[in-house]
Amino acid sequence: MPDSRPPYQLIRSARRTMAIEVRPGPEVVVRVPYRCSDRQARHFVAQHVAWIDRKLQELADRLPLSEPDAAEEARLRALAAQWLPGRVAYYADLLGVSPRSIRVTGARKRFGSCSTLGSLCFSFLLMRYPDAAVDYVVLHEVAHLLHHNHSAAFYQTIASVMPDYKLRMALLRQPPPAQEGGQHE
Repeated sequence: MPDSRPPYQLIRSARRTMAIEVRPGPEVVVRVPYRCSDRQARHFVAQHVAWIDRKLQELADRLPLSEPDAAEEARLRALAAQWLPGRVAYYADLLGVSPRSIRVTGARKRFGSCSTLGSLCFSFLLMRYPDAAVDYVVLHEVAHLLHHNHSAAFYQTIASVMPDYKLRMALLRQPPPAQEGGQHE
């Protein structure tokens, strides 16, 4: 009978528990304590095959975002420059803060950031997402002007303004809708 366990990388370290991580690539990493035998690690993986398969399928289902051509990038940058300052002003007013500056960048791994000096940056790629998702990112970065971390107080601030923020955040984990950037007014 063939081995049903997926191939994995085994990492031993000074830890107390066993853990499995599924990364893009795809790559399965199994972390175990030094004292764990190979047999115990194999058994642990065998117990979690269904979970690993589900995570690998989720990775496969995520379509990589297509790189925008020059025309689409210009359109999305213009849309961001037109739309984001008003949204930042709205949420900054609600929270009683003032950002030092707002910039549109070409960041590929982050939709937004807030510097310790209070400058906000947003990726033009954010404009591919629905208004609800864009507003969440804007509020998230504006809230960093009050809380420079992801503490409970930070998320309480967000929830006080946007009670459905978790649903909006989930939109960012999905590929953007086919009609990219058309909703923002």
